[in-house]
Amino acid sequence: MKRIAILGSTGSVGTQTLEVIAAFPDRYSAHSLTARSRIDLLEEQCARFGPRMVAVRDADSAERTRLTAGFARGGGQPGPSVHTGVEGLIEAVTHPDVDLVISALPGSAGLVPTLRAIEAGKTIALANKEILVMAGEIVMASARRNGVEILPVDSEHCAVHQCLAGQDPDRIQRVVLTASGGPFRDSSPAALARMTSKDALNHPTWNMGQKVTIDSATLMNKGFEVIEAHWLFGLPVSKIDVVIHPQSIIHSMVEMVDGSLLAQMGPTDMRIPIQYVLSYPERLESPWPRFDITRNWSLTLDPPDEAMFPCLGLAYEAIRLGSTVPAVLSVADEMAVEAFLRQRIGFTDIPRIIAEAMDRHLAASDLTAPVTLESIMAADRWTRTFCEEKLIAG
Repeated sequence: MKRIAILGSTGSVGTQTLEVIAAFPDRYSAHSLTARSRIDLLEEQCARFGPRMVAVRDADSAERTRLTAGFARGGGQPGPSVHTGVEGLIEAVTHPDVDLVISALPGSAGLVPTLRAIEAGKTIALANKEILVMAGEIVMASARRNGVEILPVDSEHCAVHQCLAGQDPDRIQRVVLTASGGPFRDSSPAALARMTSKDALNHPTWNMGQKVTIDSATLMNKGFEVIEAHWLFGLPVSKIDVVIHPQSIIHSMVEMVDGSLLAQMGPTDMRIPIQYVLSYPERLESPWPRFDITRNWSLTLDPPDEAMFPCLGLAYEAIRLGSTVPAVLSVADEMAVEAFLRQRIGFTDIPRIIAEAMDRHLAASDLTAPVTLESIMAADRWTRTFCEEKLIAG
């Protein structure tokens, strides 16, 4: 029985992870669940999956009477221990009985708990893009030092992971990450400026959380994935390309030096890569819908329009500059997307705010200084202050 801790059990990846656990009750159990604010859903998950530990964001949530009552349901069986804050998250993922951690908290919230889980020797199934964007060098060095395997949950990186199985890393010509292009790929610049959060959340192929869906619309999601691929697979950025593939059938490709292209294909169903990382290195027969290869379908692969979607170029620039610039990129995007969802800014303001944060940070920073967790968290705080001031000033 593999015991799973889920950072972000009430989010899109977390809920689908629990679906996979429910489909294989003899193989997996939910040991620890964590949530930020969706306490009602967390109660339901606890009643169904009976975790031993739960961590929530603040003490008020933990002390709510109905939350405690919800945990106590189930034939009089004792509920899980309840923990709060960052320390609570750390306790949930470092418990000696935990075998694998699903890191799916959005933004920078999952960074420290994931690092502590690595230090505790836990296998990491990584669904949070921002962790490697902000601190890829530190995270991967810690994983090597502690003999920890980091398995990518994102469909694109999971695809690359599968294509690289048994391949000589020196024989890789390039990795090609596919992007749906989001809901605005055929829009004009004038139309982009008028797009609302409702428009942006209408993703054409994937069902994801709000933050990831907006990032898909701006192509920042793909920029983050370029940075992730750089750290996960040890590839220079010059060997990582992006193509627009609206059908989302090919999840990513690897080109070898002899010209061969290895592609991983499948349905747009996140339960498939989640099952892959839970069962790895095994493959289990799954109950999820299959892709019908006999239907009338086509594959379109086009270069991205970086003039229309500058966030992708900003991500390439951030990883080339290195140091704490990717952390600023990540946090500024988090702040700008939240402001867009709250209708404080327009869609085209998102890359503008990110670019301004990067420029201001570059002007005041020493990029030659060693990157540490402390310097990353300092960049996180600086960026939040800068962006909030920009948002207030308009």
